[in-house]
Amino acid sequence: MKTFYQRLTGHFCTISRHKWLVTKTCFRVGMYRQGIAHDLSKYAPVEFFAGVKYWQGTRSPINKEKEVLGYSLGWLHHKGRNRHHFEYWIDYAPDPSKGLQGMKIPKKYVAEMAIDRICASMNYQKENYTSKSAWDYYYNGRNYCVMHPEAQFLLEFLLKKTAEEGEEAVYNYIRYVLLKHKNRDYHVTDGKLILD
Repeated sequence: MKTFYQRLTGHFCTISRHKWLVTKTCFRVGMYRQGIAHDLSKYAPVEFFAGVKYWQGTRSPINKEKEVLGYSLGWLHHKGRNRHHFEYWIDYAPDPSKGLQGMKIPKKYVAEMAIDRICASMNYQKENYTSKSAWDYYYNGRNYCVMHPEAQFLLEFLLKKTAEEGEEAVYNYIRYVLLKHKNRDYHVTDGKLILD
Protein backbone atom coordinates (compact mmCIF):
# COMPACT_ATOMS: atom_id res chain seq x y z
CA MET A 1 0.00 0.00 0.00
CA LYS A 2 1.37 3.36 -1.00
CA THR A 3 1.68 6.14 1.55
CA PHE A 4 -0.42 9.30 1.31
CA TYR A 5 2.65 11.26 0.18
CA GLN A 6 3.40 8.73 -2.60
CA ARG A 7 -0.20 8.88 -3.80
CA LEU A 8 -0.26 12.70 -3.56
CA THR A 9 2.91 13.22 -5.56
CA GLY A 10 2.09 10.35 -7.93
CA HIS A 11 -1.37 11.69 -8.73
CA PHE A 12 -0.17 15.29 -9.07
CA CYS A 13 2.62 14.22 -11.44
CA THR A 14 0.29 11.97 -13.45
CA ILE A 15 -2.40 14.61 -14.05
CA SER A 16 0.16 17.38 -14.61
CA ARG A 17 2.09 15.31 -17.15
CA HIS A 18 -1.15 14.47 -18.95
CA LYS A 19 -2.21 18.12 -18.94
CA TRP A 20 1.17 19.15 -20.33
CA LEU A 21 1.00 16.55 -23.14
CA VAL A 22 -2.52 17.64 -24.13
CA THR A 23 -1.75 21.37 -23.84
CA LYS A 24 1.37 21.02 -25.98
CA THR A 25 -0.54 19.03 -28.61
CA CYS A 26 -3.52 21.40 -28.61
CA PHE A 27 -1.13 24.32 -29.20
CA ARG A 28 0.44 22.34 -32.04
CA VAL A 29 -2.93 22.02 -33.82
CA GLY A 30 -4.00 25.62 -33.11
CA MET A 31 -6.44 24.98 -30.24
CA TYR A 32 -4.81 27.39 -27.77
CA ARG A 33 -7.77 28.11 -25.49
CA GLN A 34 -8.65 24.42 -25.22
CA GLY A 35 -5.03 23.56 -24.51
CA ILE A 36 -4.86 25.99 -21.60
CA ALA A 37 -8.26 25.02 -20.16
CA HIS A 38 -7.89 21.25 -20.67
CA ASP A 39 -8.60 19.29 -17.47
CA LEU A 40 -8.17 22.23 -15.10
CA SER A 41 -11.03 20.78 -13.05
CA LYS A 42 -8.72 17.88 -12.06
CA TYR A 43 -7.12 20.31 -9.58
CA ALA A 44 -10.47 21.07 -7.89
CA PRO A 45 -10.69 19.41 -4.44
CA VAL A 46 -13.54 17.02 -5.33
CA GLU A 47 -11.51 15.57 -8.20
CA PHE A 48 -7.99 15.99 -6.87
CA PHE A 49 -8.40 14.34 -3.46
CA ALA A 50 -10.42 11.44 -4.88
CA GLY A 51 -7.58 11.01 -7.37
CA VAL A 52 -5.01 10.97 -4.56
CA LYS A 53 -7.02 8.47 -2.52
CA TYR A 54 -7.44 6.00 -5.40
CA TRP A 55 -4.21 6.66 -7.33
CA GLN A 56 -2.36 3.56 -8.55
CA GLY A 57 -0.22 5.00 -11.35
CA THR A 58 -1.21 2.49 -14.02
CA ARG A 59 -4.80 3.52 -14.71
CA SER A 60 -7.27 6.26 -13.91
CA PRO A 61 -8.17 6.50 -10.20
CA ILE A 62 -11.76 7.09 -11.35
CA ASN A 63 -12.08 3.40 -12.20
CA LYS A 64 -10.83 2.36 -8.76
CA GLU A 65 -13.19 4.82 -7.04
CA LYS A 66 -16.11 3.35 -9.02
CA GLU A 67 -15.09 -0.18 -8.00
CA VAL A 68 -14.99 0.78 -4.33
CA LEU A 69 -18.01 3.13 -4.09
CA GLY A 70 -20.09 2.19 -7.11
CA TYR A 71 -19.76 5.76 -8.43
CA SER A 72 -17.16 8.50 -8.66
CA LEU A 73 -17.91 12.01 -7.44
CA GLY A 74 -14.67 13.13 -9.07
CA TRP A 75 -15.81 11.79 -12.44
CA LEU A 76 -19.30 13.27 -12.13
CA HIS A 77 -17.68 16.64 -11.46
CA HIS A 78 -15.15 16.20 -14.26
CA LYS A 79 -17.47 15.12 -17.07
CA GLY A 80 -19.86 17.97 -16.32
CA ARG A 81 -17.14 20.57 -16.86
CA ASN A 82 -15.07 19.22 -19.73
CA ARG A 83 -16.59 19.29 -23.20
CA HIS A 84 -13.98 16.93 -24.64
CA HIS A 85 -15.75 13.99 -22.94
CA PHE A 86 -18.65 12.46 -24.84
CA GLU A 87 -20.50 12.04 -21.54
CA TYR A 88 -20.79 15.84 -21.34
CA TRP A 89 -23.00 15.68 -24.46
CA ILE A 90 -25.53 13.10 -23.25
CA ASP A 91 -29.00 14.58 -22.86
CA TYR A 92 -32.66 13.81 -23.39
CA ALA A 93 -33.49 13.31 -27.04
CA PRO A 94 -35.66 15.95 -28.73
CA ASP A 95 -38.33 13.25 -28.61
CA PRO A 96 -38.35 12.40 -24.86
CA SER A 97 -39.75 8.93 -25.56
CA LYS A 98 -36.32 8.01 -26.97
CA GLY A 99 -34.63 8.64 -23.61
CA LEU A 100 -31.02 9.75 -23.29
CA GLN A 101 -28.90 10.13 -26.40
CA GLY A 102 -25.59 11.53 -27.47
CA MET A 103 -25.88 15.02 -28.92
CA LYS A 104 -23.72 16.09 -31.86
CA ILE A 105 -20.34 17.28 -30.58
CA PRO A 106 -18.62 20.27 -32.23
CA LYS A 107 -15.56 19.15 -34.17
CA LYS A 108 -13.08 21.06 -31.99
CA TYR A 109 -14.17 19.02 -28.97
CA VAL A 110 -14.01 15.75 -30.90
CA ALA A 111 -10.47 16.73 -31.91
CA GLU A 112 -9.62 17.44 -28.26
CA MET A 113 -11.22 14.11 -27.31
CA ALA A 114 -8.92 12.27 -29.73
CA ILE A 115 -5.86 14.19 -28.48
CA ASP A 116 -6.90 13.47 -24.88
CA ARG A 117 -7.10 9.73 -25.58
CA ILE A 118 -3.75 9.68 -27.39
CA CYS A 119 -2.02 11.59 -24.58
CA ALA A 120 -3.68 9.49 -21.85
CA SER A 121 -2.37 6.37 -23.56
CA MET A 122 1.12 7.89 -23.71
CA ASN A 123 0.89 8.90 -20.06
CA TYR A 124 -0.27 5.55 -18.67
CA GLN A 125 1.51 3.17 -21.03
CA LYS A 126 4.81 5.06 -21.08
CA GLU A 127 7.42 2.95 -22.96
CA ASN A 128 4.73 0.45 -24.06
CA TYR A 129 2.83 3.16 -25.97
CA THR A 130 2.38 2.73 -29.73
CA SER A 131 0.38 4.72 -32.26
CA LYS A 132 -2.30 2.01 -31.97
CA SER A 133 -2.71 2.33 -28.19
CA ALA A 134 -5.50 4.94 -28.16
CA TRP A 135 -7.46 3.09 -30.85
CA ASP A 136 -7.10 -0.25 -29.04
CA TYR A 137 -8.26 1.24 -25.72
CA TYR A 138 -11.20 2.97 -27.36
CA TYR A 139 -12.17 -0.07 -29.45
CA ASN A 140 -12.34 -2.35 -26.42
CA GLY A 141 -14.92 -0.08 -24.76
CA ARG A 142 -16.73 1.47 -27.71
CA ASN A 143 -19.88 -0.61 -27.25
CA TYR A 144 -20.48 1.29 -24.01
CA CYS A 145 -20.26 4.75 -25.59
CA VAL A 146 -23.45 6.78 -25.87
CA MET A 147 -22.41 9.11 -28.64
CA HIS A 148 -24.03 10.85 -31.55
CA PRO A 149 -23.27 8.64 -34.60
CA GLU A 150 -21.51 11.43 -36.51
CA ALA A 151 -19.35 12.42 -33.53
CA GLN A 152 -18.47 8.77 -32.99
CA PHE A 153 -17.57 8.40 -36.67
CA LEU A 154 -15.27 11.44 -36.47
CA LEU A 155 -13.59 10.22 -33.27
CA GLU A 156 -13.05 6.77 -34.77
CA PHE A 157 -11.72 8.34 -37.97
CA LEU A 158 -9.11 10.31 -35.98
CA LEU A 159 -8.08 7.38 -33.78
CA LYS A 160 -7.81 4.99 -36.75
CA LYS A 161 -5.75 7.58 -38.62
CA THR A 162 -3.42 7.74 -35.62
CA ALA A 163 -3.14 3.95 -35.51
CA GLU A 164 -2.46 3.65 -39.24
CA GLU A 165 -0.44 6.79 -40.01
CA GLY A 166 0.91 8.00 -36.65
CA GLU A 167 0.45 11.05 -34.45
CA GLU A 168 2.09 13.52 -36.81
CA ALA A 169 -0.41 12.68 -39.58
CA VAL A 170 -3.46 13.08 -37.35
CA TYR A 171 -2.19 16.32 -35.81
CA ASN A 172 -1.61 17.77 -39.28
CA TYR A 173 -5.07 16.61 -40.36
CA ILE A 174 -6.70 18.26 -37.35
CA ARG A 175 -4.88 21.55 -37.87
CA TYR A 176 -4.89 21.89 -41.64
CA VAL A 177 -8.07 20.07 -42.66
CA LEU A 178 -10.55 19.52 -39.82
CA LEU A 179 -10.16 22.89 -38.12
CA LYS A 180 -9.09 24.93 -41.15
CA HIS A 181 -12.55 26.48 -41.42
CA LYS A 182 -13.66 26.71 -37.79
CA ASN A 183 -17.23 27.75 -38.57
CA ARG A 184 -17.90 24.85 -40.91
CA ASP A 185 -19.63 21.72 -39.66
CA TYR A 186 -19.14 18.03 -40.40
CA HIS A 187 -21.47 15.19 -41.21
CA VAL A 188 -21.31 11.61 -42.43
CA THR A 189 -22.80 10.54 -45.76
CA ASP A 190 -22.57 7.00 -47.14
CA GLY A 191 -19.91 6.11 -44.57
CA LYS A 192 -17.71 9.08 -45.48
CA LEU A 193 -16.77 12.11 -43.41
CA ILE A 194 -17.86 15.34 -45.12
CA LEU A 195 -16.55 18.72 -43.94
CA ASP A 196 -19.00 21.48 -44.87
